[in-house]
Amino acid sequence: MKTFIIIPCYNEEKRLPLDKFKAFVEQHTDCSLLFVNDGSKDNTLRVLNRFAEEHPVIKVLDLPKNSGKAEAVRQGILHAIDSSPTPDFVAFYDADMATPAEDLYAMIELIKAKPYHAVIGSRILRLGGNIERTFMRGIASRIFANVASRTLRGLRIYDTQCGAKIFRTSVAQLIFEKPFITNWIFDVELFARMIKQYGMEAIYEKVYEFPLTAWHDVHGSKIKKMDFFRQILDMYKIKKHYRLP
Repeated sequence: MKTFIIIPCYNEEKRLPLDKFKAFVEQHTDCSLLFVNDGSKDNTLRVLNRFAEEHPVIKVLDLPKNSGKAEAVRQGILHAIDSSPTPDFVAFYDADMATPAEDLYAMIELIKAKPYHAVIGSRILRLGGNIERTFMRGIASRIFANVASRTLRGLRIYDTQCGAKIFRTSVAQLIFEKPFITNWIFDVELFARMIKQYGMEAIYEKVYEFPLTAWHDVHGSKIKKMDFFRQILDMYKIKKHYRLP
């Protein structure tokens, strides 16, 4: 059962942990990596092409013009689905590997074993977990999660924004078909699309939040303080556009 993992990249020349990605594909031969260069202005594309030349299971999709994370992920997913042979599962994963590779593969194994539509990483604060966030970012994330839940008609979800998610290809074909109306919070929009497609009851049964064993902020994040307020406005757009039941 084949899995294609999409890694969107924008100006990641100095942050890409290539040694960790190399170790991952060497250990997990049922996975292929597709790096999507989203119009980077630094040497990201050169670094990725050189890396792909050394490792045949690693592919690069170059988007000459910067389109934003949402469209980079969408283009990568669609490219993976159109590849031959068609993968059984498609995932997206942040280039900084803030989510441990071990957790990502555990998520892949889970969706193989269970009839889930999707398995999503969740940065749940719990005993036994090593989730590191600044105090202010922790507060902002809980406010965001509350607003996201209200936007999604009360869906009981802890973390929509973790950068590690995996889907059955049949599900991904439907929810990634059209461009997103938002960029940074397209994850919330993904849930809106799944609710519209399958219904709220099916989401509770078919989507699993996987509690990460570890997660930490990586230096160089592109999220700025003002983005939080833009995200709240984008949630209003989602609520108005999808008119969830």
